[in-house]
Amino acid sequence: MATKKRASSARVGAPKAPARRKTPRKKEAQSAGLDPQGCLIDTPDAALVELEQKIADEGGGVVGRYKEPLGGHPTVLAILPITKIEPTPFQRDLSDAHHKRLAEVIEKTGRYLDPVIAITAPPNVGGFWTPNGRHRLAAMRRLGAKAITALVVPTREVAWQILALNTEKAHNLKERSLEVIRIYRGLLEEDGARAEAGFSFYLEDPALVTLGVCYEKNARFAGGAYHPVLRRVETFSDEPIATAIAAHERLADLTLEVEEKVAAAVAKLREKGLMSPYLRSFVVARINPLRWIQGELPSAEKVLTTMRDRAAKFNAEKVRQEDLARMGGGAPDEAD
Repeated sequence: MATKKRASSARVGAPKAPARRKTPRKKEAQSAGLDPQGCLIDTPDAALVELEQKIADEGGGVVGRYKEPLGGHPTVLAILPITKIEPTPFQRDLSDAHHKRLAEVIEKTGRYLDPVIAITAPPNVGGFWTPNGRHRLAAMRRLGAKAITALVVPTREVAWQILALNTEKAHNLKERSLEVIRIYRGLLEEDGARAEAGFSFYLEDPALVTLGVCYEKNARFAGGAYHPVLRRVETFSDEPIATAIAAHERLADLTLEVEEKVAAAVAKLREKGLMSPYLRSFVVARINPLRWIQGELPSAEKVLTTMRDRAAKFNAEKVRQEDLARMGGGAPDEAD
């Protein structure tokens, strides 16, 4: 059965099932990348010379240069004036508690040993952006630091790759979605003519773009209930991102309409005295047409329209407490 679904969903025009993450096979020890001496750069190329001049012009100092040991990409180790570096506009929001705690630890040890990643900001902005280091930057500013250590990368494209690289601390769905939509809007400013599908590695999942728009409009939106639906019926488009974003915004509006009807159904269940941390997920599961569909899947717009209409007609009187009990074991509804 699953094989048939995968085969039919691969047809032209049909939504594809989300690709499984491939874990890299363990390679033979010491078989990849550069050895220590191969990481050294004696004579910088034109791109590094330009970057080092930029660092100097901004009042920073170059400590050294090297090729990072896996891919051999050139990187500059520098000390930057703290006033010349800002977080990228598309990363997760600053956690007040986290950066204060980090400042406390740094102050206690009296050492700052963890460089931020930095890239040159767009010409109309100036200075540098850090796509990975917002909390460290805020902590150092809290401590009144004048400068911060940074690994400066010549290619601004790395700013879009940070979401894929930042796996040590898992994002929750809201953080991931907001980061993806901020990256998307940053890409629109850089070059809106490039095909959306070309950014699939950076954006990870097309459903996250739609959910990101939802979270922009409603910070308390319970995306966890809708992500499993959207990720089955959304695919990256071959259209330019300047065009493709409109489709995500339409789907986001539809998703929020579904949520409005679902929230009303959840309220009716509560009025009836039914209690569960899975009420929203229960209602969404009941109105989701995909659970009955075999073969080619309908469009995302069709699925959401069906869910909205079913949610508007949801009959809370037919639901029993034992029906809710079968929902146990899943994740509780976010907004509850």
